[in-house]
Amino acid sequence: MEFFATFRIAFRALAKNKMRAGLTVLGVVIGIAAVTTMVSVGQSATALVQGQFESLGTNVIVVLPRSRRRAGVRQGVSVKLTSDDAKAIGEQCESVLAASPLVVTAAQVIYGHENWSPKELMGVGADYLAVRNWGLRHGGFFTKRDVTSAAKVCVIGHTLVAKLFQTTNPIGEKIRIRNTPFEVIGVLEEKGANLFGDDQDDIVLMPVTTAQKRLQGSKFNNVHVIMVSARSTALMSAAVSEITQILLERHHTHPGEKPDFRVQNTTEIADVLGIITDTMTIMLSSIAGISLLVGGVGIMNTMLVSVTERTREIGIRMAVGATSQNILRQFLVESVVLSCVGGVIGLALGIAASFGITSAINSFSSGTDWPVVVSFTAAAIAILFAAAVGIFFGYYPALKASRLDPIDALRYE
Repeated sequence: MEFFATFRIAFRALAKNKMRAGLTVLGVVIGIAAVTTMVSVGQSATALVQGQFESLGTNVIVVLPRSRRRAGVRQGVSVKLTSDDAKAIGEQCESVLAASPLVVTAAQVIYGHENWSPKELMGVGADYLAVRNWGLRHGGFFTKRDVTSAAKVCVIGHTLVAKLFQTTNPIGEKIRIRNTPFEVIGVLEEKGANLFGDDQDDIVLMPVTTAQKRLQGSKFNNVHVIMVSARSTALMSAAVSEITQILLERHHTHPGEKPDFRVQNTTEIADVLGIITDTMTIMLSSIAGISLLVGGVGIMNTMLVSVTERTREIGIRMAVGATSQNILRQFLVESVVLSCVGGVIGLALGIAASFGITSAINSFSSGTDWPVVVSFTAAAIAILFAAAVGIFFGYYPALKASRLDPIDALRYE
């Protein structure tokens, strides 16, 4: 009962001067709101980066040709990767789940009276969807037999369906690419925009051999990129080592000689970006946290004034039996109430600001879908920190009040 009575007296004392109490908690409100907003927006950015790398595929490793240099001058890219390299990686690397070659080209796609130039027109292997962790909405994907025979089949993204077919079911329909008819056998699941705002659904996939022979007119087996999926995140490093070793052997690279390829681990890139966003979040939150200290100083100032104004009240309470501990607890509770009220209001404003900022970013940044992430851990820490600010900055005024001499306090005018 004494505990609730203390809180009731605290609220009654603060309510006597609402304006002063409101201005006192303003610093805490601003501090908590700023910290909550910065942490939430920072975590939204981290979630966006992670989501974009997850959309690239599952545990993806990218093998690229290395550019040639002569006398320190870049001479161009030496394209020596082949579909056979991708096949060897998929079959011989124990840590690899799947591998797919990739050839990039560009052309206009025509269906009836409609035409469209997709952002990505690629020749890939039969395991490409497994590497990219990409599902099919309708139809199926081409097989290894289709790759071997350079079949004139393709799988299209959601954007192609909207641009060319509208309400028509595209499965089984014929489209023309460079005057070559292709049968649409599947439609990919919708992925949306990537980190840079590019539409990932504006894509046409076909067997890699079809792109090489029928669109590029090439008799060679060279490919631009090999995309590989490791069996798990823990096996990424092992997969990179195995891929490097196999390609060194297949390309007859001698010891000490620079390889004509490079292997990139996308998880490492995602981790680096995550570290950058986390560092920025901590830095901005630290700056925002300074306002909490300002709010704490305001609480201390208010409580010191309150002690001075209520000196006679303190004397009367001591005269009727209140102990120094009772007085200390009373003023500490008032200080904590001020900071916690400010913390709750600041938390609500911070969450609202987080929604507002992410909505504004999504509105002004075309194609980018920032997720709204509200950290409940950060919210709990913010409230606890607000209470700690109240205790820390309220202790000295409370201690000063508890040490007043009852006789001197009763004489105070």
